[in-house]
Amino acid sequence: PLPSPPGHPTPMASFPSPSIVAAAAAAPPRLAPGLSLSAAAVHHSSHAFRPRASLALRPSATASPANPLRCSHRRAVTPRSRRRTQGLGAASASAAGILGEERDGCLSCFPRSRRRGRPGLARFAPCALPHTSGLSLHSRRSGPKTRRSHILRAAGPDEPHVASPTWSEAALDKPYDPTIRNEALEDVLDTPLPSHPKLIRGQLKNGLRYLILPNKVPADRFEAHMEVHVGSIDEEEDEQGIAHMIEHVAFLGSKKREKLLGTGARSNAYTDFHHTVFHIHSPTKTKEYGESLLPSVLDALNEIAFHPKFSSSRVEKERRAILSELQMMNTIEYRVDCQLLQHLHSENKLSNRFPIGLEEQILKWDPDKIRRFHERWYYPANATLYLVGEIDDIPRAVREIEAVFEHTLSGNEGAPMSTGSPFGAMASLFAPKLPGGLAASLTGERSPATDKLKPIKRERQAVRPPVEHKWSLPEVDQAAKPPVIFQHELIQSFSINMFCKIPVNQVRTYKDLRSVLMKRIFLSALHFRINTRYKSSNPPFTSVELDHSDSGREGCTVTTLTVTAEPQNWKSAIKVAVHEVRRLKEFGVTMGEMTRYMDALIKDSEQLAMMIDSVPSVDNLDFIMESDALGHTVMDQLQGHDSLLGVAETVTLEEVNTVGAEVLEFISDFGKPSAPLPAAIVACVPKKVHIDGVGESSFEICPEEITESMKAGLEEPIYPEPELEVPKELITQSELEDLKVQHRPSFVPFKEDDVVKVFDNETGITQRRLSNGISVNYKVL
Repeated sequence: PLPSPPGHPTPMASFPSPSIVAAAAAAPPRLAPGLSLSAAAVHHSSHAFRPRASLALRPSATASPANPLRCSHRRAVTPRSRRRTQGLGAASASAAGILGEERDGCLSCFPRSRRRGRPGLARFAPCALPHTSGLSLHSRRSGPKTRRSHILRAAGPDEPHVASPTWSEAALDKPYDPTIRNEALEDVLDTPLPSHPKLIRGQLKNGLRYLILPNKVPADRFEAHMEVHVGSIDEEEDEQGIAHMIEHVAFLGSKKREKLLGTGARSNAYTDFHHTVFHIHSPTKTKEYGESLLPSVLDALNEIAFHPKFSSSRVEKERRAILSELQMMNTIEYRVDCQLLQHLHSENKLSNRFPIGLEEQILKWDPDKIRRFHERWYYPANATLYLVGEIDDIPRAVREIEAVFEHTLSGNEGAPMSTGSPFGAMASLFAPKLPGGLAASLTGERSPATDKLKPIKRERQAVRPPVEHKWSLPEVDQAAKPPVIFQHELIQSFSINMFCKIPVNQVRTYKDLRSVLMKRIFLSALHFRINTRYKSSNPPFTSVELDHSDSGREGCTVTTLTVTAEPQNWKSAIKVAVHEVRRLKEFGVTMGEMTRYMDALIKDSEQLAMMIDSVPSVDNLDFIMESDALGHTVMDQLQGHDSLLGVAETVTLEEVNTVGAEVLEFISDFGKPSAPLPAAIVACVPKKVHIDGVGESSFEICPEEITESMKAGLEEPIYPEPELEVPKELITQSELEDLKVQHRPSFVPFKEDDVVKVFDNETGITQRRLSNGISVNYKVL
């Protein structure tokens, strides 16, 4: 068990299912996130914990669950239509109970808080490639629902919307034909995806980048988010938690932000591995005089990000708040999440740079130490401003951005830094980790530049987060890791997570989108097969989930097979799961399955495209932020749907099975020399179990038993899935006519009166009753 949470759980978000592009990323996110491709089947409930947040590419009014490892001051209300918050942030609680100061809740610090509501559905409302990442079907048995923690994804995105054509002009000149040569098809698929037609991008002279997207929902309001590209991953050994501390001090110490409190604006902030975000949800105008609030909102964000006051009193106040948050989030769910993340990223700093930080270090920092970290990373060239909402006058908005931020020091000119160094000669060892210009000041060496206290040169990192991963690829030479077992007395059921980690495949062309679609079709089969095969039996597992999703906060794509079961059934559960995965990999999906899943995805995509004008601004913003972090092209819902239609007709069964099989090799070929090695295998198990007739007994398990169970399941004989013919109609038209003549159906009055039809003007729903007593409610669109 962890002595105390080394990191800090944050409500994580799923993303709005971005246009098809985002479909390929995953999670974010509320789909924030990339695209998460997942399949799952659940038959019993359990206290199992799931490590990754997947990006659900479906329309939804809720958002994905909060990321327990990201600090966020997000208000504990439901401003986002995607993820509803589940609890107040620690900052809010501590403010009310300890500091007596009104403030927004820090959702990222509170274990069960959520940035939004549901896991990802809402954020993905505007997506072209609907998907049910992380979907689990629970049995009707009584018991607690399975909790899935999304520690592996960025807090973030939902999906955006807008309009646009399917293929670009260049692509339309080369329409697809079944007889077209492969070379010609490749040329068409290599065409870049269309960009969001309403998204405006720009950059100030000092390096600050900005993005503006007009959006009508909610009316007369807008979102302003300042993303600073620094997070817990940028902290040194003695700075663990300092990025989160700065978020607290800068946000809650801003006087200009406080002036917005009476305007109807809401504000908050959160810290993650790769970035810190300050956001304000504001009316477009004041109620009294109808004056624009945009200048005041921008001014507040400028003060928060680039001109905070690190007073001793404010630092002490936030130190107490953070320590309080740290204690509240020290739950078993958080500890499990930490274990999963630590082993998945054991080769880099993601395993030990959780945003909440370390208590012993948080207690020591003085204002100067905190200020130096801020000076190192907080400058315009290392930040991006997002404006989404009712912004009709784009040129005016740009002028206001320039007026507020143009006087802030540029990315190449930072505040003078102290030349003294506590590291002495050892400072040179740390220089490569620091932004350009900082290393010299740490070494203690003096130069004409430092003597005159000239500003240091700082450059934004090209790769975020700046970590190196060990990929689960066949050609990567690395030693196999034995399964890891985490036992705790508060864990009640058995769960195991098998991880595979690969680089993010950026979705920028039709070929990239086509690959995403094929993976989605292939992985959809596992959920339906397991659900169909075991739903009427007594399966040994509680749930089997397969997730494939991108993570901007971690800079990688992770495939996860998660199996949960009652402790006494764990061996059989693993065998069944890996057996079904191998069967799917070896034989692939059938033509009927491909057709059904393709039709379902296109239908869902079409529904999402119809919602283009009803996506909340915050969902669009989150989606854009996550897509940019992953390097995906940002499309709106209509573009995503059109693009999906364009690539769908080029997909073949053979290609679907080839592409999908590669995703499953780390499990289906486990133990073979040519197979990619799992990034980690982590089992979370109880210490004690109840045995009928015996009582409480110690739960014994070892890594070798887990490996043996996996190999035993892979050795079971496998057979191809039989082709299933799904009838196009359940009853023929002639049979229907015969039944109508036989039963003479009709509408009858309601019992309480003689009214035959009741119409609700508010909802547009008509209520009627059939002669056999069945009530019918319908709405004419």
